[in-house]
Amino acid sequence: MPPVTIGSCLCGKVSFRIAGSFDAFFLCHCGRCRKDTGSAHAANLFSTQASLTWEKGQDLVRTYRVAGTRHARSFCAGCGAALPGVQMDGALLVVPAGSLDSDPAISPTAHICCDSRAAWDKGLETLPEIGGIPG
Repeated sequence: MPPVTIGSCLCGKVSFRIAGSFDAFFLCHCGRCRKDTGSAHAANLFSTQASLTWEKGQDLVRTYRVAGTRHARSFCAGCGAALPGVQMDGALLVVPAGSLDSDPAISPTAHICCDSRAAWDKGLETLPEIGGIPG
């Protein structure tokens, strides 16, 4: 039986299940991924063989595609949270790691598009770690 990974959106109106393994887990620093996430990079899992099943809320899933590119972002129409999407004419499942509620059983494979990395995204491993919201 293939591994099963579950996930959902922020408001809980959309949930999904993925059956199968992930091929790669990339931390992408390209400008489009930074815009998608509002962060230093996107953290996405990729699979060419896993299958996606929407458990609930499929009618709330929206996809934005950047014209003239292969870049797409799926999200919940209710809360805006990132969700899985099928790209490259159905050949590739892309799953935002933060949308998962269970362990994907794979660690990040590589940082990619580092030539596009934000100038402020350097040496962050030296910053202090705080266990919760600073008071």
